[in-house]
Amino acid sequence: MTAQNVPLSGFINVNKAAGVSSAREVAIIKRLTGVPCGHMGTLDPMASGVLPIAVGNATRLFDFFLSKRKTYIAEFTFGIETDTLDVTGTVIRQGGAIPSAEQIEGALPSLAGEYDQVPPLYSAKSVGGRRAYQIARSGGEVELAPKRVSVGRFTLSGEVKCGVFRFEIECGAGTYIRSLARDLAALLGTYATMSALTRTKSGPFEIENSVETRELSRENIAASLIPADSVLPYPRKVLSSGEEKKYLNGVPLNCALEKGEYRIYRADGTFYGVGTSDGTILKSRLKLC
Repeated sequence: MTAQNVPLSGFINVNKAAGVSSAREVAIIKRLTGVPCGHMGTLDPMASGVLPIAVGNATRLFDFFLSKRKTYIAEFTFGIETDTLDVTGTVIRQGGAIPSAEQIEGALPSLAGEYDQVPPLYSAKSVGGRRAYQIARSGGEVELAPKRVSVGRFTLSGEVKCGVFRFEIECGAGTYIRSLARDLAALLGTYATMSALTRTKSGPFEIENSVETRELSRENIAASLIPADSVLPYPRKVLSSGEEKKYLNGVPLNCALEKGEYRIYRADGTFYGVGTSDGTILKSRLKLC
């Protein structure tokens, strides 16, 4: 199958390898499909795991995935801290105490739920029109405001080796796992840096159903393309032939649908896009196909 035969809307659930950038993975998918692509939430180069990549018109769904929950397996090394809060950075503090598993488990509940988290200095946060990491790398002063984040599950899986502990973390969008390492260590009166990270889930995308880009080719990539409508968690609304003509021309429809978003299908069952109902009127919000 050639790139021209690949459907223009869908997702590739990529299992990003450690040591490569998210942009590189997107570039590979774009080359194989021949259409615009974009990822739904970047992963740092040192991290691995789930990186959903939207293909073609599915890139318009970015805003629909902003609030999706994510799950990670992370390793924190206690006793040291780097400027980047991960092992790719320069050590700025060392010699901190190594906590016990019992001490760590006692501190974890303090970071569960919502709290105000300060992003890492080396992050993509915008400060005066520049990325925070660009300012930090040039030696400039960076002051980032705390952001309210949500941590649903933060559990200790075990000690990998002396001073290195593994965790499972489920959290909301915008949560920095590197900052969690720093904040957990601060509660314990010591330092820590993130030494490994794997994202196992991002919204509806799970690592068990992911694929590595090295396994993909122009001939087989269509088999890994996930239809856009299959990952949208909205009820299905099939338009009648009469409704379809009006709806596709931008005319709001009278409806008895509950308030919320809907997956809209043409009368022949073809997926069209996303609509929104206020309880009495159904309007088109986004056209995908």
